[in-house]
Amino acid sequence: MKRIFTSLLAGGAMAAMAAVPAHAADIPCDTAKMIVPWKAGGGTHIVFSLFEQTIQKMDVKPKIQVVTIPGQGGNKGAKEARKAKADGCTLFAIHQSAIVSYLNGRVDFTWDAFEMVAQLTSTPEIMGASGKAPFNSLQEMTDAAKGAPETIKLGATFGSTSQFMWLLYEELTGAKFKYVPFDGTAERVTALLADTIQLGTINIPTARKHIGKGALKALALAADARSPLLPDLPTLKELGVDMTYALDRGVVAPKGTPPEVLAHWSSIFKQAAENKELVDALAAKGTFVKYVGPEDYAAWFKKTYDAHEKVAIKVGMFKK
Repeated sequence: MKRIFTSLLAGGAMAAMAAVPAHAADIPCDTAKMIVPWKAGGGTHIVFSLFEQTIQKMDVKPKIQVVTIPGQGGNKGAKEARKAKADGCTLFAIHQSAIVSYLNGRVDFTWDAFEMVAQLTSTPEIMGASGKAPFNSLQEMTDAAKGAPETIKLGATFGSTSQFMWLLYEELTGAKFKYVPFDGTAERVTALLADTIQLGTINIPTARKHIGKGALKALALAADARSPLLPDLPTLKELGVDMTYALDRGVVAPKGTPPEVLAHWSSIFKQAAENKELVDALAAKGTFVKYVGPEDYAAWFKKTYDAHEKVAIKVGMFKK
């Protein structure tokens, strides 16, 4: 588990990757399979479908084709990608679920079972509340959760990013919530709208749709800066909580993929991430381009894993 990105760093591989032009890679396919391990129409599928469309228009080879392999909370697709041939013809769409699935024991591998290609986007989470919740600000909510621990109902998919954000918030603030399990985002939002639960993560499009009607409240954005789509919503940092949390999506490849192939794909995705039409289309959906190359992406994953592991151990989810 702790073999932290040594294959990427050993022997000056990063320097070699930076120096190799994209056309130098020997990839034996005209179209690479981009495995998205969630249902079509979901956030990750939308993001990578936009990248697919952008790359199709670029003068590069191979192209990519998004292939959805849903099931097991993203783990079915992850298993498929892990066992694929390391020749550059299979890529995998990844985010923090690769960490939490390992920590909650659903799989026996995590992010470092793959080679890093690039981090691409960031979709910040919103701390959302029911429109009928008895608090109107982050501070009021936190005070209530500290004054009456484990009484405020919070909807989340157990062991997923939708729970981990709140576990990290508990760690920082001392608040304690009563977690109510839901299979997915749609079910959680429905429960918030019905006031069956009082808290849960929501995204920017959902917030914009329901806040104006008073059906939902947005308490804080877990990002470094405010969103231009919700300019009046403060960040957690502005409100005194040094925390950000987003679904940070990127691309990885099977372990053992050659450095020049990783460099090839990293270059292609960097070009795509600079496309204005793509940037604008993602921003309209509350997702922002955040390109990070292989070495820094590995460092980010290591830091993010460590933060999640600490919380998982504290709540008894992960036995080291």
